[in-house]
Amino acid sequence: MSKVVSIETDARGVATLWLDREEKHNALSAQMIAQVHQAALDLGADDSVRVVVLAAKGRTFCAGGDLAWMQAQMAEAPDVRSEQAGRLAWMLQALNMLPKPLIGRVQGNAFGGGVGMASVCDIAIGTDAVLMGLTETRLGLIPATIGPYVCARMGEAKARQVFMSGRRFGAAEAVGLGLLARAVPEAELDAAVEAEVAPYLECAPGAVARAKALLRRMGPVIDDALIRHTIDELALCWDGAEAPEGIAAFFGKRKPVWQG
Repeated sequence: MSKVVSIETDARGVATLWLDREEKHNALSAQMIAQVHQAALDLGADDSVRVVVLAAKGRTFCAGGDLAWMQAQMAEAPDVRSEQAGRLAWMLQALNMLPKPLIGRVQGNAFGGGVGMASVCDIAIGTDAVLMGLTETRLGLIPATIGPYVCARMGEAKARQVFMSGRRFGAAEAVGLGLLARAVPEAELDAAVEAEVAPYLECAPGAVARAKALLRRMGPVIDDALIRHTIDELALCWDGAEAPEGIAAFFGKRKPVWQG
C-alpha cells in the first residue's frame, strides 16, 4: 500500500501530519482515511510528541470524500456500505480525541470532509485565499459523519447558514463562522501556525491533555451513539436515488436532475 500520509517530527516534539495525495486534491479515499486514523493513534501514544500540526501537500487542503470511492460503495451490500461509512467517522473521532493540541494549517481550499478535518482541530489557521464549503447536498449527500464536529465548532445557529445550502464561502466568512481562527496571507501562514504551536511547548503536556479531555466533556456530546447515527444517515443517502444521480452527474460533467 502506498503512503498517502506522512509524519515529520522536529526536535521540539512538534509533529506535522501531512495529507499527501496532491494529485487528487487530498480527497479522502479509504486508503487515506485508514492511514490518517492510524497516524492519530500513533501520535496520541507517542510521549515525545507535544503538538500535532495537520497540514496538506499541494494547493488544496482537502477536497472532501473521494467520489470514486463513494461510487464504489453504492454497489456493495448494505452492511459493507455502513462499515465503509464508519471509516471516516471513526477517523475523525480519533483526531478529535487526540490527547495533544491539534493545529490546522489550511493552506488551500477545503470542501465537505475537508471542512470536517479543519473542525476537529483545536484551532485552524488558513490563508486569506481559501474557499470552504459543505458541498455534499449538491451531490445528493449530507454532511453526516463530519456533522457533529462542524456543529461543535460553529454552533447550530451559524451552521444553519452553510450546512444545507452547499454554498462555497471565502476565508473571511470562514473566520466569522468560527471554522478558521484567523486568515492570513499565504506568506504569513507558517508564522501564524508557529505562533499557535509555541505556547504549548511551555506547558506541562499531561496538563494540556487533561485540559483538552475536560473541555471535550463540557462541550457538545459526541459519543458512539451519535457517531453511529451519522453513519446510518450517510448509508441511507447512499441507498437512495439522489446520491447515485449526483455522483453520476459529477463524473458525467452534467447537471443533476434537480438543477434542471
